Amino acid sequence: MDYFDLIIGQSPALESLIRSARMVAATDVTILIRGETGTGKEVLATAIQKSSPRANKPFITLNCAALPEGLVESELFGHRKGAFTGAVSNKEGLFQSANGGTLFLDEINSLPLAVQGKLLRFMESGECLAVGETKPEHVDVRIIAATNADLSIEILNGNFRQDLYFRLNVIPLELPSLEQRSEDIEALCKHFFKNYADTHQLPSCVFSRQSIKVLRDYSWPGNIRELRNLCERLSILLAGKIIEPENLPREFVRNIETPTTDNSIVLPKDGVQLDNLEADLIYQALARTQGNRSKSARLLGISRDALLYRIQKHGLSTH
Repeated sequence: MDYFDLIIGQSPALESLIRSARMVAATDVTILIRGETGTGKEVLATAIQKSSPRANKPFITLNCAALPEGLVESELFGHRKGAFTGAVSNKEGLFQSANGGTLFLDEINSLPLAVQGKLLRFMESGECLAVGETKPEHVDVRIIAATNADLSIEILNGNFRQDLYFRLNVIPLELPSLEQRSEDIEALCKHFFKNYADTHQLPSCVFSRQSIKVLRDYSWPGNIRELRNLCERLSILLAGKIIEPENLPREFVRNIETPTTDNSIVLPKDGVQLDNLEADLIYQALARTQGNRSKSARLLGISRDALLYRIQKHGLSTH
């Protein structure tokens, strides 16, 4: 079975990514998957693991943002009885459980700084030191990490270790947002509708051509996860129907804007402070995209690197 076939779409951006992923899957190299929330980072990590020489070994995932800071180290490296209050017995960590296999660390940007140092030590030496233990244990684990944050900004803000970033970023794979691969929306919808028709034992529905156009014009802040949820909702509420634009939720209708013929900005009589105007527009773009720098850059018509430079130049908050 080709597990990469589970990643639906034929857009150039996606096909280029999958070609790279196939090549690195055959190796043991460390991978850093970058992409917005909901783009399918865990699906890609799973396809890589299932296509690797470690396919029949353990594949363990951890969302680093899902655990309280005080529990992350114990969860990853394990602990010994009496190491801290509540440690009533020895506990094996995820590194020990994944020995011989792969550990997928999602939202690695949320890993506490203290644990980042310990992870770096493991990646450099293979040593895994349980909390309360004095002698490290050697384990053989491949690391695939993922992040929805810009780690270069996290490094500048003092939230992420630069040396760990260099160690993780051996092979970077960037998943395009759904907005960047809008030509895949129709194929994804057909896939989701078929799955939900089978799951709920209901006749499948289908989007009209006009509805597909509306979906392609939408910004998809939740990416594939948002599209999947929409398809499941419609599969139940409009089973067997042809879905027209008027059947779509309000946010899709609001997204259809009346075109304007005059995009000029009128200079006020008293002039403007250009730096303040630039900072304000960047702030508005970040607010509109909920802090997503790639989408903000597209709104402003500049490159992502240019936006990052201007964020630092104006001292804007990136949180």
